[in-house]
Amino acid sequence: MAKLRVGVIGCSGIGTTHASGLVGLSNVELSAGCDFVQSTLDAFKTKYQDNWDNISLYTNHQEMFAAENLDIVTVATSDHRHADLVVDAANTGVKGIFCEKPMATNIEDADRMLEAANRNGTILSIDHTRRWQPLWRHTKEDVVDAGRIGEVVYVIGTLSGGRAMLFRNGTHCVDAICYFADSTPEWVSAELEDGYEDYNEYKGDGGHVPATEPSAHGYIHFANGVRGYYAGGPKTTQSGFRLEIVGTNGYILISDKGATIHQGDSLESIEAPTWDVVGIPAGVQELVKLVAEGGEPVSPGSEGHKVVEIIIGFLTSQQQDNGKIKLPLPRG
Repeated sequence: MAKLRVGVIGCSGIGTTHASGLVGLSNVELSAGCDFVQSTLDAFKTKYQDNWDNISLYTNHQEMFAAENLDIVTVATSDHRHADLVVDAANTGVKGIFCEKPMATNIEDADRMLEAANRNGTILSIDHTRRWQPLWRHTKEDVVDAGRIGEVVYVIGTLSGGRAMLFRNGTHCVDAICYFADSTPEWVSAELEDGYEDYNEYKGDGGHVPATEPSAHGYIHFANGVRGYYAGGPKTTQSGFRLEIVGTNGYILISDKGATIHQGDSLESIEAPTWDVVGIPAGVQELVKLVAEGGEPVSPGSEGHKVVEIIIGFLTSQQQDNGKIKLPLPRG
């Protein structure tokens, strides 16, 4: 059986992490890398030349698509440069795409990415990384979904510190709320941090400078009765990321450091299973398996799209006196 041919777009830090998920897989070949910077490409090839000795390098993604007959593409470019790459890859006929978060920085881009993937039968997976962390996955699937705290009533996501920017790490926190709410968001309201009263569209630089994006506080009303509360920032707070998942029979506190179930006077630690591969490499490996065998990703494009809709809804609420914004947002 021919090996699945993989191309990585954006070959610096996160892109190399994407590629690391391919190491040791017998059914894949890292065929190509694409980046604007030649020295980055050269370093990428050097890093993986012991695993694959014939990696082709490109500074233009369309040239890579035309030449390489790829099965899988991973996208690790700046936050606001995902859309064209994903759409072009899907239209080229690749079977799977692993795209960095946020899926997009405006709703029009998110729409066309999802449409292109659906139209071409391309599996699209978005890197909301906690969905491939054993503690978070186990808590969702084996604790919450198993009814240990009864029916989920509300979820509070708290994101603090300098990276509490809506599109940078806010996308992870909104996704985590959606993951445990497990429903369709119907409307939102929000306020942005002081000084961003007129911030009505993405003006970031790819997530590097905190001042280019606001933090925010928001409310998410889900169709199934779950309510989401997003407490983001301000950026002057101590860094942290945690969720409180409140059910009819107890609540869970979870962060990257651990999780506990609280019921009455009792407190129980949630023990995470041990995985050989976690996080981004696990997400890449999941996509390889789905392309080879079929199935649905744990972080599909439809979920990434949901997060973009909520974040843009937050910006829209700010512009409408922090009012109620119905989802989906108007188009056109």
